[in-house]
Formats: sequence, structure tokens, C-alpha cells
Amino acid sequence: MIDNPKQVADLLARMEAALPLPATLTPRLAKLIREQKPGVTLPKQCEVTWVGNAGDEGGIMCKLSFPKAADGKDAVFVTSITHLEFDQDLPMAEDIAVYQQRRVKRLRRQGR
Repeated sequence: MIDNPKQVADLLARMEAALPLPATLTPRLAKLIREQKPGVTLPKQCEVTWVGNAGDEGGIMCKLSFPKAADGKDAVFVTSITHLEFDQDLPMAEDIAVYQQRRVKRLRRQGR
């Protein structure tokens, strides 16, 4: 098991209560989004509008919405929380960072 179910449930509940949450894309995720959706405008900061648990396969997932793409449609992405950075002033920022670090470390150990 990669994630601690109680830790995930507690963190998800706190995040859901605080939605929408400001976040910043990691450079790697921003590059991937630009490649997949060239017309999308990526602001420096985005908002997490939904969170859920994808279990050991995906961990905590976050839905991000961006301004309309060149085709006039809203650009919506769902990504693992590990591909986002959060402002240290958020009340749960430390808990998010601990979760991210533990998850990445455990995934590396399993060779994923």
C-alpha cells in the first residue's frame, strides 16, 4: 500500500472544505499541458476545483480549470497532487507537502 488511508481521508476532507484552492503547476506539468492543448492559456496560478482519491494508482487527484482554449472550449485537467505546488501560507500546506513527499518516495521504491 502506497498511501495511508486515514491520512488521505483526513487530507481530502480538509481540502474539500477549503475548495477552491490556489495552486501552481510544476514546470513538467505545464509543459505537458501545453503539448496536449496548445491553445490553452496557462496562468501562473490556477485553482483546484475538485479533489478525489484514485487509490494507490493515482493517489489524491485534483481537477484544474483554465481559461477557454483557442477552440472556445474550457480546458479542464485532472492531475495527481504530486504535480502541483501549494502556497506555504495555506493552513494545510505542510500536510500536503508531507503527503506529496511520502507518495513520491514510496513510488520510487516500487519502481513506478
